[in-house]
Amino acid sequence: MNSTFFATAPKGFEPQLADELAALGASDVSVSRSGVSFQGDLSTAYRVCLWSRVANRVLLALHRFPAASPEALYSGIRTIDWADHMSSLATLAVDFHCLHSTIRHSHYGALKVKDAIVDQFREACGERPNIDREQPDIRVNVFLERDVAHVSLDLSGESLHRRGYRVETVAAPLKENLAAAVLLRSDWPAMARSGNAFLDPMCGSGTLPIEAALMAVDGAPGLLRAYFGFLGWKKHDVRTWAALRAEAEQRRAAGLEQTPPIIGYDADRRAVRAALANVEWAGLAGVVHIERKELIDVRPVGGQKGRAGLIVVNPPYGERLSSTGEVVGLYARFGETLKTWFRGWRAVVLAGNSELGFRFGIRSRKPFMFYNGAIECRLLDFDVDPARFFTPKTMAAGSADRRDERLSAIMTKAREAERIPAGGAEMLANRLRKNIKNLGRWARRQGVSCYRLYDADLPEYAFAIDLYQGEKTWVHVQEYQAPSSIDAAKAEARLADAMTVIIEVLDVAVEQIHLKVRRKQKGRAQYERQGAAGRLHEVAENGCRFLINFEDFLDTGLFLDHRITREMIGQLAAGKRFLNLFSYTGTATVYAARGGACATTSVDLSNTYLQWARRNMELNGFVGDTHRFIQADCMAWLENASQQPNRNRYDLIFLDPPTFSNSKGMRGAFDVQRDHPVLITKAARLLEEGGLLIFSTNFRRFRFNAEALGGLTSEEITRRTIPQDFARNPKIHSCWRISK
Repeated sequence: MNSTFFATAPKGFEPQLADELAALGASDVSVSRSGVSFQGDLSTAYRVCLWSRVANRVLLALHRFPAASPEALYSGIRTIDWADHMSSLATLAVDFHCLHSTIRHSHYGALKVKDAIVDQFREACGERPNIDREQPDIRVNVFLERDVAHVSLDLSGESLHRRGYRVETVAAPLKENLAAAVLLRSDWPAMARSGNAFLDPMCGSGTLPIEAALMAVDGAPGLLRAYFGFLGWKKHDVRTWAALRAEAEQRRAAGLEQTPPIIGYDADRRAVRAALANVEWAGLAGVVHIERKELIDVRPVGGQKGRAGLIVVNPPYGERLSSTGEVVGLYARFGETLKTWFRGWRAVVLAGNSELGFRFGIRSRKPFMFYNGAIECRLLDFDVDPARFFTPKTMAAGSADRRDERLSAIMTKAREAERIPAGGAEMLANRLRKNIKNLGRWARRQGVSCYRLYDADLPEYAFAIDLYQGEKTWVHVQEYQAPSSIDAAKAEARLADAMTVIIEVLDVAVEQIHLKVRRKQKGRAQYERQGAAGRLHEVAENGCRFLINFEDFLDTGLFLDHRITREMIGQLAAGKRFLNLFSYTGTATVYAARGGACATTSVDLSNTYLQWARRNMELNGFVGDTHRFIQADCMAWLENASQQPNRNRYDLIFLDPPTFSNSKGMRGAFDVQRDHPVLITKAARLLEEGGLLIFSTNFRRFRFNAEALGGLTSEEITRRTIPQDFARNPKIHSCWRISK
């Protein structure tokens, strides 16, 4: 007799799962959100549990009923005769998920379901099942959507990505079913049947080569698993399951007799050790070859240039790290290796950023979007064919050319023969000369090498112009987005005039100018990547050295308006334990360390900025265990840190949160106006008696709520923290000193 089942899948790979289920004998296959429903008998469900390479879980539908209240949920669960599925001595676990329903808390919903099942047994026989959250005899799955409960048995018991061969791991390993889905989309099974080679040059703990080998040898991915959710189920058909396993053993044995070359390389010795252990446990020793090798030394199997095969690689995503140039360089080097040694091969790359894919220097097919957990990724598919290589000129320009297309067009217009800038441009030139004279004198006297020269001083020329002086003088021009009522052609002509004036008055080359449009930002949008050039330049400020990036982000990594605030932190930090929350590129941490802080802690959700902060600290000679860098949602980190007050105590805290953020890595949306009292209060709990917290925000309409801070004392110091180059724009930020 057929039943209804639902198999869950990694987001984006539902179509691959649907094809797989149809091939395994499922009927009425239908793709829906995060999974696929299908019809079949128990043998079909067992076959899916044993053979599906893509599915996370396989659920057997039991009942569906309205549950607009906790009481209705409890009553509906009790209408199911649970004695048909388990004994009173069995163990139980409940997974509960809710969406757009009156019951909003999954833990509470799970408790109501558990109570209903346990109470039914207690009333019937005086005994109740015990709870086992790890490997229960029966796992019940309830999905409550729009107050309708869908009750299922989880036949998989635990996620099917747990194949049973991973005995060693590395940081952020790729889940096995996600790796398999990538391989299926890359047509690896057909290539394996044709004898093509497989290569993963950054194999980590070996997931991709092992999954590739399981496909090549016709190995059932669930054959090594000792636990499934149906094994403790009363209706489990032992004979059918034994027959399916015996068939799978025979198919694997036959497949092992002839396999194509399957290779995994990695430069990290620990990763190689982990991969070798996992290959051995998977029973694929002799099938999968694992070796330590640097990326630049990777060659085709057998050293034969151009031998056909498939490369699949999961390099560092560069989701946050690419600004340091490390990931960008990695992609570029790998691209050169492909073009030199792997012509005729196919390369598939999991990338967190399509801009990084451009660094390979090979045109890819249309990227396929999917999710690795919460991270949005792209699957880039390349034919390593000279016809698809970028020219050297194009590669050298890269994505920077695409970002600077507008600047190039503006400069072309500015250089038009016999072009004479409009009369207003002379006013701009005069203002720049005046500012250079006055601010330049001030900057030299104060030892300031990076400062704001112009900030929409003339309404007709709505730009912010910053000078950064290092080995060269760079000009960072931010054009404030013009209202829609302004004629676009006139605005473009005015910008061309302005660029002509900037080049003439400041005496800089076009290559030293970086033009961006500053639109109204939401939350951390000003921090988000605009490109992936990864070029860093060094500048100095008050004896501190910083790395800045003009191309990849709206801001450069050094907030010039916080210069005085950083100096204040440096002056206060001697002998103190310093905490920098929402630390960005760690410039305040550098000042604290230089001021004599005995220890520093920098917390930010972005790995890019933490790595950038680490490099800024190293650039200034501050290394070692006394300087911690923690990647975390600051609100969540504060909550956890307050539970360990003896371990997390600070004498000086700098708190400069975004105006708004709903980053995927955060638990919820953050709004500085709404949430600053809670944020400050939580941070102040970590202060030692007599400690000081400095709070700053760039939200121009910010209203400080001192009354909501309880026993904390606050003093606004905004006017004291506005540098002279921002004096004409005093709303650039607001700042307070806060103490217990």
